[in-house]
Amino acid sequence: MLPRVAPTSAAGKERSRFQPDSLASYHLCTCRRHLASVIKWQRIWGVPRMKEVTGLHALVPARWRPRSPHAGAGRGGAGRGGEEPTPVGTWAGALGAWAGGAAAPRLRGGGGCGRAATCPQGGPRGRGGAGRGGAGRGAAGGGACGPATASSADLPPPRLRAAGRLATQMSGEMDKPLISRRLVDSDGSLAEAPSEAPKVGVLGSGDFARSLVTRLLGSGFSVVVGSRNPKRTAGLFPSAAQVTFQAEAVDSPDVIFVAMFREHYSSLCGLSDQLAGKILVDVSNPTEQEHLRRRESNAEYLASLFPTCTVVKAFNVISAWTLQSGPRDGNRQVPICSDHPEAKRAVSEMVQAMGFMPMDMGSLVSAREVEAMPLRLLPGWKVPALLALGLFIFFYVYNFVRDVLQPYVRDGKSKFYKLPVSVVNTTLPCVAYVLLSLVYLPGVLAAALQLHRGTKYRRFPDWLDHWLQHRKQIGLLSFFCAALHALYSFCLPLGRVSRYEVVNLAIKQVLANKSHLWIEEEVWRMEIYLSLGVLALGTLSLLAVTSLPSIANSLNWREFSFVQSTLGFVALVLSTLHTLTYGWTRAFEDSHYKFYLPPTFTLTLLVPCVVILAKGLFLLPCFRHRLSKIRRGWEKDGAIKFTLPMDHALAQKTSHV
Repeated sequence: MLPRVAPTSAAGKERSRFQPDSLASYHLCTCRRHLASVIKWQRIWGVPRMKEVTGLHALVPARWRPRSPHAGAGRGGAGRGGEEPTPVGTWAGALGAWAGGAAAPRLRGGGGCGRAATCPQGGPRGRGGAGRGGAGRGAAGGGACGPATASSADLPPPRLRAAGRLATQMSGEMDKPLISRRLVDSDGSLAEAPSEAPKVGVLGSGDFARSLVTRLLGSGFSVVVGSRNPKRTAGLFPSAAQVTFQAEAVDSPDVIFVAMFREHYSSLCGLSDQLAGKILVDVSNPTEQEHLRRRESNAEYLASLFPTCTVVKAFNVISAWTLQSGPRDGNRQVPICSDHPEAKRAVSEMVQAMGFMPMDMGSLVSAREVEAMPLRLLPGWKVPALLALGLFIFFYVYNFVRDVLQPYVRDGKSKFYKLPVSVVNTTLPCVAYVLLSLVYLPGVLAAALQLHRGTKYRRFPDWLDHWLQHRKQIGLLSFFCAALHALYSFCLPLGRVSRYEVVNLAIKQVLANKSHLWIEEEVWRMEIYLSLGVLALGTLSLLAVTSLPSIANSLNWREFSFVQSTLGFVALVLSTLHTLTYGWTRAFEDSHYKFYLPPTFTLTLLVPCVVILAKGLFLLPCFRHRLSKIRRGWEKDGAIKFTLPMDHALAQKTSHV
């Protein structure tokens, strides 16, 4: 017998649960731990029915195994699968056999199933024979184990009785799987949609159709895919989607996506009777040549083929990648147009359920405009890009004439090596500086025009209106050129040209017998020049970051206006000071006028200085107050007329503001 230690604390009480009274109960506690492990893994994996756990009987010492045909398991868990007992029943039966054989004839065994117990007459297919240990009496299941008697002195210790009750309780619980097979499919895809999910049909088996089906399933819809060859295309779709023939796919759904090219629309004419009264969502796009050649959109052509159907144009601006990855990685807006408001409402609800934002484009006549949207290549960037390219070509040619062509013509020196890096690095800051000034020039012109007109209720000229709308793109291109200028400037000392120039300067200094070369004015000029350039680039970077939609949406109007207007003007002033410190006194030296052409920086200062001077004038009280009144609705010599009914007649009243 192992000594039993009485617990003196909470930790001691917890340890006393596994402290055995005897060697037999010690092995029983070990078996209980193994049983708990089996129960734990069955709960995790949700296995509804496992094979019989073998090898447990071999772990029982021979001297503890049952020796009489009546030493079996008592009221244990029972297997319900014919010849396959449940794992808990198997473990409980072995536990009961172990306990019953170990303590027989003194102890009653813990419960177990007929197969695991050692009673030879236990039912092989029933709920299991049961014995009461030792000379116990058999009962239950497919057979009994002979008569027996037992006295109150033969009661087992409380630990063995608790083990029997634990095995009996868990045998019924573990027959149920804890993880539904319906949630996760074998291939990791979406499981079958619930029966109450709205059903949607998709005609087509291309890349866009597969992405659309995946998105619909993820949004809670039940999808039926119609294909001309369902056996070949079934493996391309998620297992939750039903892939069948086109005639069967259009029967039950009320909304059907037509994900096929225009030339294949005629193949659906045989299904016109089945498609009658249904909503057809056209997701196709024409090529650029087809769009220019045809006057009729794909959606209108589909509506002419199926006059009994309701055609809706939608999802043509969304790519297959956006459907798969979600709207966070692409544009959320989905233009929708149709002649039937109810159909547009139904499709709009589906768009919202899929995580996108519907945008009503009107009737089906607008489908041609909607189909032209994906064909446009950066429509808002065309004019700013052409402007930046024109400025770059102008300043590049100007610098080429001054820095490369003039030395070659006059002195015969070949400096064509400057074309790849040096001339480009001289051109980029000029383009960035002028573009930045062009961002704020239209605002100055608009303010001057309002002051001249004395009202804000008259439209600006079209060229000024378009200029104001492209300020964001012009500013981003300015930042791009400034960033490239910074990178080129860092790369200049790495070239061979800079190394040779340093060596030649050192040789000239040695030949001139100069031991110290230090020009205080040049040192200060370069230090200020570099510092102002870094500040200007940093401020311009802040403007570029806040122009992003994700950042701009997190700012209120005052914060956004402060960054884009006030800090933008500060960046323009810093850039102007940076340019002035670069030029210094070169504008007044004849040696810098090559071919009678002024230095390049003098040309770039023209537009920015005009903007800065105009901004300064508008800050004067006489102009600032008047401009503020105009923007709040005041009009010079203006009158607003109101008409009110009076005695069934119209009377005009004039109110001067």
